[in-house]
Amino acid sequence: MNSSHTGQFAAVDLGATSGRVILGSVAQSRLEIQQVARFPNDPVEIWNGRRASLHWNIASLYAQVRIGLLAAGRQAPDLLGVAIDSWAVDYGLLRGGRLLGLPHHYRDTRTASGVAAVHDSISPSELYARNGLQFLSFTTIYQLAADQLDGNIDAADCALLIPDLIAYWLSGVMATEHTNASTTGLLGPDGNWDSDLHARTGMPQNLFPDLVDPGAILGPVLPAAAPLGLDRTAQVSTVASHDTASAVVAIPMRPESAAYISCGTWGLVGVELTEPVINAASWAANFTNEVGADGRIRFLHNVMGLWLLSETVRRWHDGDARIELEQLLQQAASCPASPAVFDVDDPRFLPPGDMPARIAAWYNERELPAPASRGEMVRAIVESLAVAFADGVHAAAALSGICVETVHIVGGGARNHLLCQLIADHIGLPVVAGPAEATAVGNILIQARTHRLLHGDLDALRAGIAGVSTLRRYIPRHTPTKKTG
Repeated sequence: MNSSHTGQFAAVDLGATSGRVILGSVAQSRLEIQQVARFPNDPVEIWNGRRASLHWNIASLYAQVRIGLLAAGRQAPDLLGVAIDSWAVDYGLLRGGRLLGLPHHYRDTRTASGVAAVHDSISPSELYARNGLQFLSFTTIYQLAADQLDGNIDAADCALLIPDLIAYWLSGVMATEHTNASTTGLLGPDGNWDSDLHARTGMPQNLFPDLVDPGAILGPVLPAAAPLGLDRTAQVSTVASHDTASAVVAIPMRPESAAYISCGTWGLVGVELTEPVINAASWAANFTNEVGADGRIRFLHNVMGLWLLSETVRRWHDGDARIELEQLLQQAASCPASPAVFDVDDPRFLPPGDMPARIAAWYNERELPAPASRGEMVRAIVESLAVAFADGVHAAAALSGICVETVHIVGGGARNHLLCQLIADHIGLPVVAGPAEATAVGNILIQARTHRLLHGDLDALRAGIAGVSTLRRYIPRHTPTKKTG
């Protein structure tokens, strides 16, 4: 990490279940991070006249962000910068700069009508050829189509993705950051808005503000944010605002021989490329091409992720507040390997609800023995995830031509020793776990480079991370049975 100066930055990292404000310090070629605030991100159900719809409580999130930034400002009075990353695809609709309503949650069931409307105007295969994105029923283009059918688009003159919305409230500047924009389904393979696709699907051409890349300074924190106590020198800037894109920035990997798993609520499995892969094979495998920092391509596949585990534990918490995840994982580790793994990407697992019952039903429908105890259930979840991740790595390698020698896992999954070991076992390759806080680290690295405290491309930034992060290596416990690459 090449740095001759010092500075401190606040990374606002909004996840699908919680948000954090992380204070990062760059000094003497070292990066140190400290969590100064953590808060829940609980969706809200609101009756819309026809049904209960699921929304993000964005006002509460913004209030918590401000409290977190106040804490960061108290610890770092000379804070240089603030930047936001979050989950993808969701957005707020505005008119005249004013938010028209709470943004919908991607797990809301409204998107089926949007999928049908988009596919009536353009076939799934042609849509993939135009935008290179895997099919996910909640992709922005489908959500916008659902809003269009409900008449909501007609009332709006602007849409802002979640991190761009928070940045607008802090800085007063509207922009659409490139990495998150690439998840909307409205960009072409060249990375620009596809005007013909907008026209084909009936989307307004200028609904989103202009695209900006990671590293664009939007402006100082607004006077309206003065209660934060931030000095006017603190600049709001863009980073790789899709949280996965920020996480990939912080993976200490050699892209020409590595695959990655960014494992949190979702598991994103893929490789980093310089050009997209858009062909019949990648479409059939449901792989996506999303923009990363410095114009890299994140060629990856979405897996349901730790949502399965957190929703299962949440269900058990309803009846037993003594449930501890660490104890459950210890019980799972002592259980024998699951006799059969389940399909973690079955659509039944997407909405909130009784996850243990849904998993048991999946087994029962196939006349397979369902997990009988909580330890067995956790073992089935973790092992099923490991198999799905292994399959994703093998597919990414085959489709991209990358000869994978090492698999990196970052995010919350990097702390799950059982998961990491099972991934190594099923892939048959070494797995390097860490940094667990990759998203916040990637956010801060881009901010530090924006403010010229750090220099170089992603490879240079990652070389520094390898020296300051604690990594753990997992070796397969058996001889590989399947070659990757």
